[in-house]
Amino acid sequence: MNAGSWDERYTAAHYVYGTEPNAFVAAVAGHIPTGPVLCLAEGEGRNAVFLAQLGHATTAVDLSSVGLRKAQALAAARGVPLTTVVADLAHYSIAPGAWAGIVATWAHLPPPLRRAVLGAAVAGLQPGGVFILEAYTPAQIAFGTGGPKDPALCMTLAALREELAGLDFLIGRECERDVIEGSCHTGRASVVQVLAARPPRAGA
Repeated sequence: MNAGSWDERYTAAHYVYGTEPNAFVAAVAGHIPTGPVLCLAEGEGRNAVFLAQLGHATTAVDLSSVGLRKAQALAAARGVPLTTVVADLAHYSIAPGAWAGIVATWAHLPPPLRRAVLGAAVAGLQPGGVFILEAYTPAQIAFGTGGPKDPALCMTLAALREELAGLDFLIGRECERDVIEGSCHTGRASVVQVLAARPPRAGA
């Protein structure tokens, strides 16, 4: 989907993926150390606003200006600051060593771009920083409850272990769970979940 497609989806008056954070993000957010957090492919901002409510200086990046306007509205409604950046991840530079946490939920990219973005995310973490991801596996195609129709855009744990080389996996699993996130993600789903940390500096 291009920017225009996402803009059209997010034009709906309601938040199409809801306003509450992704359940996995909410469950593991306490592992993020104090510091700034970057949310990739953040859409309407539910994860970013949640993390801002926890006290993190949060930046949300997405292709859709419409989605990010809704993210800003949600942040204002909840009384927290939020930085938004309209950008295609193919052209967005993740600053090296800058982030205490980087979050990517349902960020289904073509494999070459995914490998580049995940490599940049590894380098973008501060020592001790954490990376959080939830995505659909290829088995999700049969469920039909959300996500891409092309299995090449889905992710496996084995591939993610390679693409996130340099991080220590605290959680890495493929599982089935009920995903209830607005009107676009609703039902039983096959997912991969990752919580991984950049090793702290020696002697830290």
